[in-house]
Amino acid sequence: MTSTPGTAPARRVPRPRADALRNRERLVTAAREMFVEFGSQVPYDEVARRAGVGNATLYRNFPERADLVHEVVLSLMGRVIEVAERAAEEDDTFAALRRFVHGAADERVGALCPMLEGTFDKDHPDLIAERDRLGEAVQGLVERAQRAGRMRTDVGLGDLMVALSQLTRPLPGTGCGSFDQFVHRHLQIFLDGLELPARSELPGKAATLEDLRRESCSP
Repeated sequence: MTSTPGTAPARRVPRPRADALRNRERLVTAAREMFVEFGSQVPYDEVARRAGVGNATLYRNFPERADLVHEVVLSLMGRVIEVAERAAEEDDTFAALRRFVHGAADERVGALCPMLEGTFDKDHPDLIAERDRLGEAVQGLVERAQRAGRMRTDVGLGDLMVALSQLTRPLPGTGCGSFDQFVHRHLQIFLDGLELPARSELPGKAATLEDLRRESCSP
């Protein structure tokens, strides 16, 4: 490594070791699962236990609960965006929407629940960027299905995200271990209600993401 005369040589920033990266990912994965089951206020040390690492590893990676919550939400939004982008490859517009809904459930989209909490920093720049990307990706799937006459037009993106979030989480505080067996079944019932021809007229108006953010009832 060379340096300009009269200046100190540049310091190499060591890369995290592979095992350290694996432990960090295990912690994020464990927290994502537990946020779905119990909410983001799950005992912090339980996250380390679920991940199979020591408490010191947890606190070294995420000194504060807010750090872990931020990482879970950010990484999960990125994963769900990828699901939406892959779903858009489907030629059948409603099949694309169906693929997204079930794929988002498999990614544990219900772990976005911390975004509903008053203490969560919703205005962090990187979270805003990912939230906007997610909204655009899923809105594209909805509008495409509606233009093709496959999806009822009295439903908005907010309606979809509220139902998806609520149908992929067990009742608060239950930690229902058998809940997963019902998720895709209930999502399919929901999807059948979105497909045209509609069987009924919906009360109220379609919800947008802006509506939900004002009411603080969904990501």
